[in-house]
Amino acid sequence: MAQQKRNWVAIITMFFIFGMISFVTNMAAPFGNIWGMSYEWAGMAGNLMNFTAYLFMGIPAGNMLIKYGYKKTALIALIVGAVGLGVQLLSGVISNIYVYLLGALICGFCVCMLNTVVNPMLNLLGGGGNTGNQLIQAGGSINSLSGTLTPMLVGVLVGTLTKDSFPDVAPLIITGIVIFLAAFFIISFIKIEEPQANLSNVTYERSPWAFRHAALGFVAIFFYVGIEIATPGMMNAWISRMPFEGAAAVAGSLAAIYWLLMLVGRLASTAISGKVSSRAQMIAVSAVGIILVVAAIFTGDVTTTINLDLGFITIDNATVPLSCVFIILVGLCTSVMWGGIFNLATEGLGKYVPKASGMFMTLVFGGGMMPFVQDLVIRPITGYLGSYWLIVGMLAYILFYAVAGCKNVNKDIKVD
Repeated sequence: MAQQKRNWVAIITMFFIFGMISFVTNMAAPFGNIWGMSYEWAGMAGNLMNFTAYLFMGIPAGNMLIKYGYKKTALIALIVGAVGLGVQLLSGVISNIYVYLLGALICGFCVCMLNTVVNPMLNLLGGGGNTGNQLIQAGGSINSLSGTLTPMLVGVLVGTLTKDSFPDVAPLIITGIVIFLAAFFIISFIKIEEPQANLSNVTYERSPWAFRHAALGFVAIFFYVGIEIATPGMMNAWISRMPFEGAAAVAGSLAAIYWLLMLVGRLASTAISGKVSSRAQMIAVSAVGIILVVAAIFTGDVTTTINLDLGFITIDNATVPLSCVFIILVGLCTSVMWGGIFNLATEGLGKYVPKASGMFMTLVFGGGMMPFVQDLVIRPITGYLGSYWLIVGMLAYILFYAVAGCKNVNKDIKVD
């Protein structure tokens, strides 16, 4: 009974950290839109810096997990996050985009470390397999709730996007700093049992890349995070720049609905993951995602009027492209993918899970690279909607991984 109580304390703590991850990550796109009013290339630059941090921090974060354990790694990450948000706040005060990019990079180091802690710990606390995925999806629901509120709050605070919108966002950034510092002190006093103790004494004969299903999963996570960030991010940038009153607020609310649907999808996945395999869920959502994005591309200039009042999300008689509806619905599909890919790729890895988690975090760099490629390379040629063909291609790879790439063909490798 005592052990069960300790586990639930750890689980709830990981859920809270999951929420902070999306708060920091989702600040990049709307804040970047403000800088985009002065610098054409800046719209997705914050995302790029945020996720570039994963490229450099992923493997060190995995090593920190082995050396210091889950709790100490999380505490270090929280302090780094507070510093990163502080630097972004300073960038608005002194109006320097390069200071902002530095802050986004520092925040990226934070969320990389937090992700490295959260995913393997929830998978282990859940017992791996379908139940491990169930716990990751539950934590992902908290992540999505935070992700829903962040762009919506920025949109409400900003209203109509201008070059001088930075003071409007400052209260939200300050709130984030306070939350990070409060979380640091709370977690400092919480006892967290380390699921895998004394990992620093373990001998690793090979790299996680030696496992085919893990290696292909690393690529899948690279594309997945690109899809998750680029799908609402490009729509947010597109609608924000439309010539109507309160365009930024509408764009923020639409992006918030995307993240809300991710919350709905993760709650649904939490309910069924004990019985429905990760692989079956992944096949279904990747196939439906492809259909939705293709539908968005081919609806072209068709528009629709949206009136919506959910209390915390309000859109008042806004005429927007019908494509936005299909793009928003993709949130239901991406909701399942992070936990599903992580669960499938780490299944049967044993002692290699912490190292694989660090490698996962390195490949999360796709969340910065692919939206940046879509915005800077493809969009100028194809336009906003045409750039979504990149999303279709990435979803096609994830469908392949779910159908065939996730099979563990290296069961003969010793993992104890």
